[in-house]
Amino acid sequence: MNNRIVVVTGASSGIGALSAQMLSERGAVVVLAARSPDKLKQVGSRMKGPYRLLEMDVGDDASTRSGFERVLSEYGRVDVLVNNAGYGKFEYFDQMPLPEFAEMMNVNYIGMVRCAKAVLPYMKSARSGTIVNVASLAGKIGTAKSTAYTASKHAVVGFSSALRQELRPYGIKVSTINPGPIDTPFFDLADPNGDYVRNVKWFMLKPEKVAKAIVSAAEKGRTEINLPWIAGVGTKWYQMFPGLADRISYRLLNKK
Repeated sequence: MNNRIVVVTGASSGIGALSAQMLSERGAVVVLAARSPDKLKQVGSRMKGPYRLLEMDVGDDASTRSGFERVLSEYGRVDVLVNNAGYGKFEYFDQMPLPEFAEMMNVNYIGMVRCAKAVLPYMKSARSGTIVNVASLAGKIGTAKSTAYTASKHAVVGFSSALRQELRPYGIKVSTINPGPIDTPFFDLADPNGDYVRNVKWFMLKPEKVAKAIVSAAEKGRTEINLPWIAGVGTKWYQMFPGLADRISYRLLNKK
C-alpha cells in the first residue's frame, strides 16, 4: 500500500477508524472522511503516516462532490475507495417511519454511489483502482426488525456485483465486505436498549477482524469476504434451500 491514496468514509469511529489506521501502518496515504471534524482529529492523531482530514457527508450531493474535488485537486488520484459510511436502526416495519427508509437508503446505498461516481473517471483513466464496499450479512439474509437496513445493504451487494462486471475491462476491482454484528458504536443508535447486543454478544465480531478484512480487500481486490466464515456458508445454504433456511433462520437469527 506504499504511497497509495486511500479514501475511507465513515472514518471517525469503529471499523472505519481502525481500517484507516491499519492502512496507514501499511504505507498508504489515508484520507479520513466523515461528518465529525472533532472525532476525525482524534483518529488522525493515531495515523502512522501521512493523512488528510476531510469533513464530508456522503448523504449530501454537494458535500460529497466538493469533498472529492478537494482530494483530487491535492493528490490527483484516488487509488482505493473504502465505502464504509453507514448506519442502521432496528424497528418493526409498521413502526418504522417512512423517512427512515429513505434516509437509510440515501446514506448506506446512494452514499456509496456518490463516492464511486466521484472517483471512477480517474480510475478508468488510470485503468486501475479498487473500490471496497462495506455491506453486511444483512445484505444476504433478512431478519425481523431490520427491513430498512436490510434493504439498503441488499442494494449495496447488488450494486457492487453489477459494478464489478462493468469495471472488469478497466482493471478496476470491486470488493464487498459482509460482516455479521460487530462490537462497535453502531449499536448505540441501532439498538439503544441493548436487547439485540445482549442476545448476540457471543456471536459479535471484534472490529479488528473486520478491519483486517477491509485492508485485505484493499490490497488484493478480493471479490467478497463474509464474516464470520460460517455465516458465509449459511448464506449460500440459504440461497440453495430458501424455504427450509427461512424456517430455521427465523428461530436462530431473529434476536432483535
